[in-house]
Amino acid sequence: MAEDVSYTFSRPDCFDLNQIFDCGQCFRFERIGGEDGVSRYEGIACGKFLRLTQTDASVTLHGTDAAGFEEIWRHYFALDERYDLIRLTLRQSRPDDAVLAAAMERGRGIRILRQEPWETICSFILSQNNNIPRIRRLISSLSESFGMPIDCGDGIRYAFPTAEALAEAGESAIFACRTGFRAGYLYDAARRAVSGELPLRFDDDLPTRSLLQTLMSVRGIGPKVASCIALFGFGRTDAFPVDVWMKRALARHYPDGFDPGTLGRHAGIAQQYLFYYERYGG
Repeated sequence: MAEDVSYTFSRPDCFDLNQIFDCGQCFRFERIGGEDGVSRYEGIACGKFLRLTQTDASVTLHGTDAAGFEEIWRHYFALDERYDLIRLTLRQSRPDDAVLAAAMERGRGIRILRQEPWETICSFILSQNNNIPRIRRLISSLSESFGMPIDCGDGIRYAFPTAEALAEAGESAIFACRTGFRAGYLYDAARRAVSGELPLRFDDDLPTRSLLQTLMSVRGIGPKVASCIALFGFGRTDAFPVDVWMKRALARHYPDGFDPGTLGRHAGIAQQYLFYYERYGG
């Protein structure tokens, strides 16, 4: 990793790394410091190691140049999306919804990352009946055991293993990484991915409903996990995952019921605002 190479862009209005990396959508970036209004993170995505520095005015990506930004990170951070317009559309969809309005303000900096589908499939299989620190450890264990090494300048880290690598490793080796009952689910997903049964392209043109059904053909993937994968790994912002936090939020704020369909193609983005609002102060 060439630490002397970096790329800086002006920080959009709706962009906060602290909220982006702490709203339950990804597990491989960690905060490494933050003082005097500066936030620092490092992590691995798209087979690359990245350090980030955020100030009030800008975000700097350390270890990549302008070409790398355009090739990978503009897409990954969804910097082509106008979240100010998305928020306006959501307000217009539910003009009398004071809770959603407050949630959007509380989580103003949230932005849905465009993660690699395969890693997202595995990450949310691992998320079942689990907490974030343990999910991180399991992902690290699988990566160290079966992933490709990445030179980070100050040491070696590992990319998330390919479907081929996990399929070749087999269920017993996956289980040895302390994945528990999820080992069988991961192995089934890997076999299906290698055979072509699972889509692995972010821009796959399957309708969302068909994508969810295909994902749920994998052992251990139910509606909630499939919706998370569709939202975070395939950019299907019409998917609306309902986990424990969302059940609480909907029961508390919408006792008479809540129809995600009223939010149209931005339902999943609204879900993230509501999730964050319930978890961090609604």
